[in-house]
Amino acid sequence: MALKQITLTVNDLVETVDVPQNMTLLQMLREKLSLTGTKNGCTAGECGACTVLMNGEPVNSCMVLAAECDGANVVTVEGLAKDGKLSKVQEAIIKTGGVQCGFCTPGMLISATALLDRNPHPSEAEIRAALVGNLCRCTGYFRIVEAVKEAAKM
Repeated sequence: MALKQITLTVNDLVETVDVPQNMTLLQMLREKLSLTGTKNGCTAGECGACTVLMNGEPVNSCMVLAAECDGANVVTVEGLAKDGKLSKVQEAIIKTGGVQCGFCTPGMLISATALLDRNPHPSEAEIRAALVGNLCRCTGYFRIVEAVKEAAKM
């Protein structure tokens, strides 16, 4: 299969990668760049475990072809912490105990970050709407929503 060379920025680093035309952004992040924080849940765009920011918007990376990302700016869960300091959303989810198995956590953190970037003081309804594409089997969402509320106060 023919490869396409793409150049994109991932977590503030410029990366040039040769990708097959059918490789997803999720596969590229995990297999080519070893960024395994982005989880492979359903591969159908339903669970949100693979959510990343692409040009500032949350996307299911399992539904985006890597070849479409030439020139894009991508942020994964690994890119949320800066200079060794956790982001406010990461700090808040720890503080509120919003993690159990942790599989959904990267996608939740990315979706919450996107929400707070565009709306620093969301209502509970806005928080729940922003997280609707991220499924969690363990926590029942209460503590995750509380974490986003806490992050909004920080």
